[in-house]
Amino acid sequence: MKKHTMMKKLSALISAAAMLFALAACSGGNTPAPSGSQSPEPETKTVKVAIIKLMDHASLDEIANAAAAQLDAIAAKEGVKIEYEITSGQGDQSILKQLGDQAIADKVDVIIPIATPAAQVAALCAEESKTPVVYAAVSDPVAAKLTGIDYVTGTSDALNTPFIIDMMLAQNPEMKNVGLLYSLSETNSAAPIAEAKAYLNSKGIAFTEQTANTNDEVVAAAAALVAAGVDAIFTPTDNVIMSAELAIYESLADAGIPHYTGADSFVRNGAFATCGVNYTDLGAKTADLAYEAATKGMDGMEEFYLLDGGIITVNTETAAAIGADYSMFDSMGTMVEVTTSAD
Repeated sequence: MKKHTMMKKLSALISAAAMLFALAACSGGNTPAPSGSQSPEPETKTVKVAIIKLMDHASLDEIANAAAAQLDAIAAKEGVKIEYEITSGQGDQSILKQLGDQAIADKVDVIIPIATPAAQVAALCAEESKTPVVYAAVSDPVAAKLTGIDYVTGTSDALNTPFIIDMMLAQNPEMKNVGLLYSLSETNSAAPIAEAKAYLNSKGIAFTEQTANTNDEVVAAAAALVAAGVDAIFTPTDNVIMSAELAIYESLADAGIPHYTGADSFVRNGAFATCGVNYTDLGAKTADLAYEAATKGMDGMEEFYLLDGGIITVNTETAAAIGADYSMFDSMGTMVEVTTSAD
C-alpha cells in the first residue's frame, strides 16, 4: 500500500515536470532577453582612399593636406570610417606606376592623384579594375587625354593667362619683354604658354623662352632670363619650376624682375604675384567628389570640374625687394598678401 502510494506521487511529479517543459517550449519565442543584452550594432562602413602626389612641393602638399582634412570632416559628418594614405611619386613615372598598382592591389575605393602626370598614370593603372580616379589640379584635362573615361573625373585649375599678363601691364605699362619659364615635361604648361605667346603677340610685346626639367636647369634658365634683361617672368602651374622656386626667387628679386606664376604656392615661396585658384579649396572640393564617386558611383558626374580663380596673391617681401607698387591689383580682384616661407 505504501509502495503504491509512492509510485503515484512519483508519476504525478513527472507529469507536472512534463507540463512545465511543454509550456516553456510554447512560450519560448516570447521569453524576454536577459537584462543587459542587446542586438549587435551594424559595422561602420569603411572607405579606402589613396592620395598620390606627383612630387613633394608646396602646391601639391597644400592640396593633399586639404583633401585629407576634408575626408576627416566627411567621416565625422557621415558616421563612416575613411582610411587614406598620402604618398609621393617623387616626380618619377615608375614610382607613380608602383603607387597606382599598389592602390589597385589594396582594393581602394577611390584614387586621388594630384597633378597631371599622376592623374594620367592613375587612370592607366585603373583601366582594368575601373576603380574611380578623381584627380586634383589638372590644368588641361582635354590635352592630358583625361576626358571621355567613365571612371575618371576631377578638378581643374586652368589659368586665366591673359588676365595675369594684364596684371603685368597694369603694374608696368612700359613692359617690353616677358620671360617665359616652364618645363617641356609638364602637360599643365603647354596651353597657358601658348595662350601667353598669342596674347603677348597681340599686344606687341616680345617674349624670351627658357625651359628646364631639373632644379639645376631651372636655376640656369632663370639666370639666362636675368641676363636677357626681361621686364617680368611668367610661369604657369608648372610643378618642375614650383619645386625650384625657393632656389631662384632671390636672384630674380636682386635683378628687380617680378615673377608672375600660376599658383599662390609659388608666391609663398618667393615669387611676386599670381591670380588663380585657392588650392585649399581645390583639395576640399576634390575630396568631396572622391567620396561621392566611392560611395555613389560615377554616374551623373561631370568629366571634370573647373574651379573659379580670381584670387590675387602678392608676396609683400618680394614686392619690397624689387621696389614694386602693387596697389593697382586691389581693383582687379580679391587680393591676399603673403610673405616668403619654405612650406
